[in-house]
Amino acid sequence: MRHCALIGLMALAACDTPPVVEGAVRYNGVETRLLEGDLVNFRVTVANTADEDVVADYATCAAAQYALIRGYGFARNVRTIVNEEGGIWTGDAVYTISPALPRGLRTIDAEVTVADCAARDIPTV
Repeated sequence: MRHCALIGLMALAACDTPPVVEGAVRYNGVETRLLEGDLVNFRVTVANTADEDVVADYATCAAAQYALIRGYGFARNVRTIVNEEGGIWTGDAVYTISPALPRGLRTIDAEVTVADCAARDIPTV
């Protein structure tokens, strides 16, 4: 009888844990460092992807959320370096954050970007 109860509890426990989809992109975390003033460095790690754009998008999502947390509405990408080694992708991105739309071509509206990241299931900070 105990054996049956144990199996039942294990089945219930399995229901509480969301299934991991084999081959799904794994976002493995963000390291954020304030460099100077409004300049911020984001280091991200991603697995199970063959597309370096996924890594850059993850860094963008982190930058957008960070800007909102700090009370700013915009960010601008300064540079993003993406590397892959042994199936693990890393991104090292630098953004400026600002309360007004910054000059430059690679600007993002933080609020719009965070909403887009949520719709695409990309985590933020």
